[in-house]
Amino acid sequence: MNRSSLNFKRFAFSIALFVALSFLTHSSEAYDPLDPTGNITIKWDIMQWTADGYVGVVTMYNYQKYRHIQPPGWTLGWAWSKKEVIWSMVGSQATEQGDCSKFKGNIPHCCKRNPSIVDLLPGTPYNMQIANCCKGGVVSSWIQDPPNAVASFQISVGQSGTTNTTVRAPKNVTLMAPGPGYTCGPAKKVPSSKFVSQDGRRITQSLLTWNITCTYSQFLAQRTPTCCVSMSSFYNDTIVNCPTCSCGCQNNNTNPGSCVMGNSPYLQQAINGPGKSTNTPLVQCTSHMCPVRVHWHVKLNYKDYWRVKVAITNFNYRMNYSQWNLVVQHPNFNNLTTMFSFNYESLVPFGTINDTAMLWGVKYYNDLLMAAGPSGNVQSEILFRKDPEAFTFSKGWAFPRRVYFNGDNCVMPSPDQYPMLPNSSPRLAQRLVNTIFVACLSLTSMLILRG
Repeated sequence: MNRSSLNFKRFAFSIALFVALSFLTHSSEAYDPLDPTGNITIKWDIMQWTADGYVGVVTMYNYQKYRHIQPPGWTLGWAWSKKEVIWSMVGSQATEQGDCSKFKGNIPHCCKRNPSIVDLLPGTPYNMQIANCCKGGVVSSWIQDPPNAVASFQISVGQSGTTNTTVRAPKNVTLMAPGPGYTCGPAKKVPSSKFVSQDGRRITQSLLTWNITCTYSQFLAQRTPTCCVSMSSFYNDTIVNCPTCSCGCQNNNTNPGSCVMGNSPYLQQAINGPGKSTNTPLVQCTSHMCPVRVHWHVKLNYKDYWRVKVAITNFNYRMNYSQWNLVVQHPNFNNLTTMFSFNYESLVPFGTINDTAMLWGVKYYNDLLMAAGPSGNVQSEILFRKDPEAFTFSKGWAFPRRVYFNGDNCVMPSPDQYPMLPNSSPRLAQRLVNTIFVACLSLTSMLILRG
């Protein structure tokens, strides 16, 4: 066998392996088609040199449209390139000090080779704060709340070098938000950041700037999904539930304590039992076993409009979802008329195609989705205008194509299970629906006039 033939076979094998791995990996696991450029960018600015190092400002920008960092917040880690130590911090702190026994007198804030940094809590004294700090690690998404989509802290580093040629960028950066899911690339030197004074009359800049880009993978964050979608409609009595075992098939027989019945006398003990972390999910025992269910109900049909009810239910007894958001892909969002009790923002991920919407709660009203129980539910209704060229109730058109909750792709029912029209003929069924509506309207008018 000649060398060219061998190289060709190796190349063909590599292509086949790549294709096979691509099919084995779900597209939502490593790439988000609704937010293809979303990422968290960490900017590391060196602001001034010190006797043995520098003072820097580290800023995280959440450029993701709808994925945010919820409580208990972010944890940022890295490995030092040399023998650096952290002398002091403002706006954050290292979780461990490490071994600082070789230092006499002035003891560093952290001597670990791989420090882990967390945000300070709200209410921190002002002399320990800088701008965009001290929110308990919570960072909003870019669309939902842009001013709070940024987090910063100041760091004083020693034993690092005191010039642009001797200082080294941190390595192996990790971002927990609050769990796994983000993969961070290497630090890259970029043009120095510029800062405008409060009066707008002076511009200063950093001495050196590195950028670190972190991207999210739902597959890395959690091997099983975290939400599912159920469906119903006014024209069919069938309620399409979430697919069985959407978020795993654990049960109390194979994995004791994995779920709890809503009427269990041991419910409070299970929620507040000793050693139970608030981050450990405890879901209500259901057929789908998901912490969150999104229900889409086609509610009413008018002559020129149609109406949908959306309900989000929390089945997790240990988790409140603050600043939750929902992303829905449906072709009729181009003709949305009214959104009741939710905020709304149109997303246009594919050029001019307006078929995706981001929904979130109204502040101080329903922006907090409480843990499982009587208050673990938020809902709203959406009024759409009909497009004569596209609108139909047949073939599941009235139901969403894709649903995300807090940035995670939800499991959808199989299309062949969607509520079907009561007649096999879509046109005839549509006429029947309109006829019933007109008849009901006429009957109501007659009763009003007689009354």
